[in-house]
Amino acid sequence: MKTHKLIPGVAALALSYFVMPIALRAADSPEIAKLLADAKAQAVALKADAVDMESFTRSASNWETYLGNLDMIKEHVNKTGTLLTKLKDVEASGSPWQQTAIKQIEPLLKEIADNTTATINHLSDNKNKVHLPVFKDYVKANYELAADLEALIRGFVDYGNAKEKFEGLGSKLEIRD
Repeated sequence: MKTHKLIPGVAALALSYFVMPIALRAADSPEIAKLLADAKAQAVALKADAVDMESFTRSASNWETYLGNLDMIKEHVNKTGTLLTKLKDVEASGSPWQQTAIKQIEPLLKEIADNTTATINHLSDNKNKVHLPVFKDYVKANYELAADLEALIRGFVDYGNAKEKFEGLGSKLEIRD
């Protein structure tokens, strides 16, 4: 799983925030913050469905069970794709960290979409072979990608929330002075 590689990128953004002069900090876009929060909700649901599907590999589930779950995964991927399109439309209005978030989400979401399509195609061509290692590998890869996407988006949303709280504390200090 690549999750441990994603977190340092968010940490670097946080560090750069503290060393960047206040005058150079761009304001966060509330619209992008909302879209990222919506994307996080979709990513959480996507990961939950991927966890369920991965658990099917340890049971006697049939191909129809997998297909139903893949349909839910596909729906979450498509909804996240719609949110990403909206994010890209307003990307220029975002702060640097928000723009970075959008740029990092896009390739990972594309990879999940491609893998989901490949998994669906493999299932369609091999309905009676869902208990073979090759299909289990498709399912595991989908789970790992979903977990990575959820961690990435969660990290950016959490960073944005913490940054907003920090800035709120700073404005309270200015009022007291």
